Amino acid sequence: MQGLEIMGAITLDEMNAVKLMNRIDSKYVTSEATLLRMLDAAAAAGYRVLETEGARISPYDSVYYDTAGLTMFYLHHNRRLVRQKVRTRQYVNSGDSFLEIKRKNNHGRTSKKRMAIPSDKMMDFGSIPEAADFLARYSWFQAGELSPSARTCFSRITLVNPALTERLTIDTKLAFTNFRTGLRTTLEDAVIIELKQDGRAASQMKGILLDLRIKPLRVSKYCMAITLTDPSAKTGRFKVKVRAIEKIIGKKLTTI
Repeated sequence: MQGLEIMGAITLDEMNAVKLMNRIDSKYVTSEATLLRMLDAAAAAGYRVLETEGARISPYDSVYYDTAGLTMFYLHHNRRLVRQKVRTRQYVNSGDSFLEIKRKNNHGRTSKKRMAIPSDKMMDFGSIPEAADFLARYSWFQAGELSPSARTCFSRITLVNPALTERLTIDTKLAFTNFRTGLRTTLEDAVIIELKQDGRAASQMKGILLDLRIKPLRVSKYCMAITLTDPSAKTGRFKVKVRAIEKIIGKKLTTI
């Protein structure tokens, strides 16, 4: 990835100015081949890449929780504007782990609350009294209602624009495991891009994406994981997105 190699670096401390915990997100899907061209254009435009301990690509490991009836999945599937997701996430390079609660309001804004947890509690955060209280405070659920539903693993590149007004996350090597069905799958060479801004201001990156014919496609990694690995789930609306991804990468997505 030549564009990534020549890009200037930004530290985690510097990027805290672009934390965007209350934001509007725009999502896109492309292929790894087109991503290389996008990174070249971003480097030429002065975007910088997050670098931690010399690494510019960071592996993430996330465990999504849901009720026995997949309440959070169906809130999204059924187009409920106000919805939540609960997950634990580990930043693999550092080993730091968190309980995270993502909430979307009826204006399309996403907010996130999180607290640090021990890495060995990724699959059982509810056994930590403080984490159970945190969940009850910031979500609609009690810890006893939730259990691990699906794991998502991916590698992330994070870019920041020169003005420090937006952040771009680029997720590659996406792999999903369903804890309840035992099925696994990957998104092959599909790439999920998320542009994060506090408002709807003009974005140079949107121009780059438009020039490369990278079109918006709202994709939830958790919802894709369930759609592809749970044959019993009602997934009609998300199957359209699966077909769109297959068209972008030129191959069928399969489970094992």
